[in-house]
Amino acid sequence: MNLTQETTERPSELLFISFNQDGTSLSVGTRSGYKLFSLSPLSAEKLEPPIEKEGGEVCIVERLFSSSLVALVELSNPRKLRVCHFKKNSEICTYSYPDSILSVKLNRQRLLVVLRQNLYIHNIRDMKVMHTIRDTPNNPTGLCALSSDNENGYIAYPGSNQNGEVLVFDSINLKAVATIMAHDSQLVALAFNAQGSKLATASAIGTVIRVFSVPQGEKLVEFRRGVKRAQISCLSFSPEDTYLAISSCTETVHVFRLSEPQEEKRGEDQQGWMSYFGKALSSSATYLTSQVTDAFNQSRAFAMMKLPKTGLKTICAMTIIDGVHKVMVATSEGMLYVTSVEAREGGECRNPVEYRLLDAAGCSSDSSVTDQQRPSYGSYAAATAGAVSTRSPEASLQDYGITENDDQPPSVHRASH
Repeated sequence: MNLTQETTERPSELLFISFNQDGTSLSVGTRSGYKLFSLSPLSAEKLEPPIEKEGGEVCIVERLFSSSLVALVELSNPRKLRVCHFKKNSEICTYSYPDSILSVKLNRQRLLVVLRQNLYIHNIRDMKVMHTIRDTPNNPTGLCALSSDNENGYIAYPGSNQNGEVLVFDSINLKAVATIMAHDSQLVALAFNAQGSKLATASAIGTVIRVFSVPQGEKLVEFRRGVKRAQISCLSFSPEDTYLAISSCTETVHVFRLSEPQEEKRGEDQQGWMSYFGKALSSSATYLTSQVTDAFNQSRAFAMMKLPKTGLKTICAMTIIDGVHKVMVATSEGMLYVTSVEAREGGECRNPVEYRLLDAAGCSSDSSVTDQQRPSYGSYAAATAGAVSTRSPEASLQDYGITENDDQPPSVHRASH
């Protein structure tokens, strides 16, 4: 959630908030650096003190799972990407681009940089540019989604700024795989599930959310958030695809159920008159408009979480703690709200726990890494024109100790010159 794109004045110094790929960490960019909060485990009283780095105005900070690798962009130079190892205060490499960086996405195979009309796909092991998707429709918010799955490394991005067309690109095999006409209106939110097999979409209307299979592009289900228009800001699947959470500019966070626990499924003979009504509706569908039948077929929210305020920009994520599904919502006011989803009954989620992000004391208030402290690497032209790198030509992220073991902070070894 990039708050530098907001037009309203904000009293806080908050510039950016983002959950990592599996909801175990929260990254916060401020006017004086950045903070990394651990969300696993979560205490009911307070968050663990964050890892805190002082520096410039950080408008993008994305962490690779629970590793020590972070990607940073600062307001002072929005065209420059820095890839750093925060444990060792080391800068692994930097890249400069022909336009401002609007968003950055990471998984264990790829690092994606989104510009207004270009997408740069890097190999995360050596940071070389593998492919560039050029001349995309104007994308002023940097809307894009990257699957966190190792094999299904799909990218989804808008195919039009006039309607809700989605283009799906395979970042592993570097080829386009699907075009999905998801909505009639312009897209505002995209999200993959953890396995990269489902894609959730929302449009500027904000009343209907759809889920498609990937890469087939078939519509699996659609949900109705409400009848009034709303600006949807975030979509998030639960780890095993049971739920889909949606946050918006309203005070209500909706949670839809994608699948039911096996013991709660009932046979047709137990579904009563609603089952009969559904069959009757299907058989008479030829006499009704598609809008009417679609309205009856749309599923409503299984659970809801109420925030204290409306009109805030929010992001959400879902995780499982001690076998219980949790909804986490971070707001543009610097608050984090966490609540549980009642698996059997659903309904309104009661007594959310709230945490302040900007007031939290840092457990590692290391001073910022100055330009004099950063290693000076040789330059070389990137494989694709437009992105210029400053890095060690022979070094890979494995040389710096960045591995796929996300739970163990990697070690850094600076390249020799």
